[in-house]
Amino acid sequence: MAKTAPDVRRKLIEFDEASWQALNLLARDSLKSWQELADEAFRDLLKKHGRPTDLRGALKQSMTLTGRDEAQPSRPPTRTRRVKGRTR
Repeated sequence: MAKTAPDVRRKLIEFDEASWQALNLLARDSLKSWQELADEAFRDLLKKHGRPTDLRGALKQSMTLTGRDEAQPSRPPTRTRRVKGRTR
């Protein structure tokens, strides 16, 4: 069995025949490997659910979430001016 890099994870997934054929055709038509198709699909899925796809994105999201709660004091509500209007 070939050794992989230590940061690589593998997962076995199962496709029905129709999905397998459609994905295989897409891979050949777009000149992409199955791995490239899977990477793109999972990136899009994470983006759809608002999850970061890399360490930089995770740190950025973490800073915006904690920054909102701690760093920025809340502003007092602004007062609206009442304008005297004419009644008809």
